[in-house]
Amino acid sequence: MTARFTMLASGSGGNAALIDVDGFGILVDFGLQAKDLSGRLALAGSSWDRIKAVVLTHTHSDHWNGRVLANLRSHRIPLIAHPLHLDHLEQASPSFAPLQRAKLTRAYEVGAEIDFAPGITGRPIPVSHDSDPTYGFRFDCRDDAGLAWSIGYAADLGCASDELVEAFAGVDVLAIEFNHDEKMERNSPRPKFLIQRVLGDRGHLSNRQGADVTRVVAARSGPEFPQHLVLLHLSDECNHPMLAEAAGRNALAGLNPAATVTVAKQHEPSRSIKLGRHRHSANRLAARAESHPTRLTCAAPKSRPKPSLPGFEVAVR
Repeated sequence: MTARFTMLASGSGGNAALIDVDGFGILVDFGLQAKDLSGRLALAGSSWDRIKAVVLTHTHSDHWNGRVLANLRSHRIPLIAHPLHLDHLEQASPSFAPLQRAKLTRAYEVGAEIDFAPGITGRPIPVSHDSDPTYGFRFDCRDDAGLAWSIGYAADLGCASDELVEAFAGVDVLAIEFNHDEKMERNSPRPKFLIQRVLGDRGHLSNRQGADVTRVVAARSGPEFPQHLVLLHLSDECNHPMLAEAAGRNALAGLNPAATVTVAKQHEPSRSIKLGRHRHSANRLAARAESHPTRLTCAAPKSRPKPSLPGFEVAVR
């Protein structure tokens, strides 16, 4: 099995991630112009013909694009989103109605796995952010021998809950927000309300907070997990890649210093991460949290799931 994870874009200018398993592509968010997104897919060795499903995490404008909705319709690609996301898109974009009429929309529910293809699943996890609701995702791939690899993905959140940490424990790839340096944010010329919003529990994770999440996830995982840390949604104004990378590496130093650390980019795809069975896959989720007792107090927000749409090829269970 050939599988890889690629951040196509990450930041306030637009977000999109690609999971490709033997040519079966899953796009997570689509916050770029259609032409730009097509170009990023090509740079990552993919194309719209390989995309089989698109998942939306929330409805801030840097995570979806109306012209891409039209592209999904023309390529017969299903959009999977929370019911409230679908309601928002129906009001916000004239390109949504044709997609819905073509029966290419599907609602996911909190607590229910999305079956993308045999052995490939995704699970939404509610997170705290000021686009309500917002979700992180855990993606798993299973083969005849069991769980082969997993990805934990959370691009926008103001604080992390124990629910999110438990969901991400044991993942091979941890892709988590490292949005800002707190000192740079506080000293920035941004309006006070924006600074308070970013620093709040419904804003964005700082380098320090992202490192805390990384440290706790690694502590609750098995040996050598996560293998890869991907730093998401860095602020151009209030962060620097070197600061974010140093925070990520320090978080893993006492737990898994061999892990790779990748800073996701805004204007070009990041390097692809190959996914496969790890030699310690059978030993995921070793109990090591007691020696690294970082406390997370953010409660996961409540959601209002609605029934899924019938008659659609991507199953939800």
